[in-house]
Amino acid sequence: MTEPLIFLSRSEADTQALAHNLATVLTPGMTIALNGQLGAGKTRFVRALYQALGGREELVNSPTFVLLQLYTDGRIPVAHFDTWRLGDADEFLMLGADEYLHSPDWICLVEWAERVDWLLPGDRLECQITHVSETEREFRLMGTGPNSTAILRKLRAPASGTAADP
Repeated sequence: MTEPLIFLSRSEADTQALAHNLATVLTPGMTIALNGQLGAGKTRFVRALYQALGGREELVNSPTFVLLQLYTDGRIPVAHFDTWRLGDADEFLMLGADEYLHSPDWICLVEWAERVDWLLPGDRLECQITHVSETEREFRLMGTGPNSTAILRKLRAPASGTAADP
């Protein structure tokens, strides 16, 4: 894994800025593993990221009860998984997860990714979200392979703005 990029979000506007910066460097075929306590802001971040990709943010809600939602009105289609209520890994695979996780066309966002991490692509962006206070969240982003590391490198670049300046 790479050296983590740590970003402290003090508001929803900060989270939007991080999502916008990430969307500018994100490429199809990438999986983002989202982990954090209940209420840490995983779904909020997905909503911000999808909006930054050109999608309608009102389409995004927690897929806790449906486990998978597909969003296709942005510049890159997104498969949004929530593994919180999965009975086992087989249930995740029965959703057709492999079809999206190994597609060069989709971005996969997996909430509660630690529950299925051994099924996720080896090259992925790990995002640990920590609830710091009522309005603050810490985002710890790590690359686990060449593509995710390249995305982090671009995100760190001064042209990407606030994400590089936590």
